[in-house]
Amino acid sequence: MSEYQRRYLPSHAVLRSFESAARHQSFTLAAAELHLTQSAISRQVKELENTVGTALFRRVGRGVVLTAAGQNLADGLAVDLENMHRTIMRAVSAGKMGAAIRVATLPAFASRFMIPRLPAFFERYPNIEVSLSTRLEPFDMSEGRFDLAVHFGKADWPGADLRYLCSETLIPVASPAFTEKHGFKGPQDLGAVPLLHLATRPFAWQEYLEDLEIDRPVAMSGKYFDQFLMIIAAATASMGVGLIPDYLIEQELQSGALVPLIEGGMTTNNSYYLVTPQNQNNAHVNRLCDWLADCVSDREEQGNA
Repeated sequence: MSEYQRRYLPSHAVLRSFESAARHQSFTLAAAELHLTQSAISRQVKELENTVGTALFRRVGRGVVLTAAGQNLADGLAVDLENMHRTIMRAVSAGKMGAAIRVATLPAFASRFMIPRLPAFFERYPNIEVSLSTRLEPFDMSEGRFDLAVHFGKADWPGADLRYLCSETLIPVASPAFTEKHGFKGPQDLGAVPLLHLATRPFAWQEYLEDLEIDRPVAMSGKYFDQFLMIIAAATASMGVGLIPDYLIEQELQSGALVPLIEGGMTTNNSYYLVTPQNQNNAHVNRLCDWLADCVSDREEQGNA
């Protein structure tokens, strides 16, 4: 910033007073919010008007309203203050989370499997922080943005090390109200009821029905969603039958909000992998990977019990 800019740029106190007065359309409310006197707000607004060379408010009765110039300044200042707030919050987060494990994961895996179990991890390792971000596609691990990624697909991620975590089993589920309404009695009824599809796996239902030798004229007909979380919500709302990974609907199955329509499920050709930058040797990341593997093992043991 030049000396000229520093000299003529309004102070933060002046801008804060104007922003509050503009937002409330009231010097009185701005004064109360900022713990100042009304005359102090008025003086600071006047100082800003002298700086910009035009009136920013006009009096209407006992109140004030923004002029066109005032509205333009208020709009721009609101954006700048929001950006400044975000910058400060990012700096605060960076300070607090600088030593955290930065994890990129799939939205459904994060919300349905990882987050409910994380309190146990923090209890075991109170000195380790974890920062979660959602990603749907592979990215360049060498860029250093993440320490760990949870990947669903094949064991193929260039420039990274992969560790197998688990397979995936899809099961057909619906709400009790849906099964009652459609009189669902067995697998063959899947040939006629509404189906819920994942847009990124358009052939999943077709493959599943073929495995069961169930005839459905248009296997790919039905409603499409781009995330499993949406399909879970749609199935719970009785919109159709969802073909969903069993680990994502543990809560719904336990509560009875969703019921499996057929015993057993279909294991997909893809799997979940833990992905780390090539040759990374981070003790905290290794602990998190081991813990996730233990969570999977515990769940599988409970399922087999």
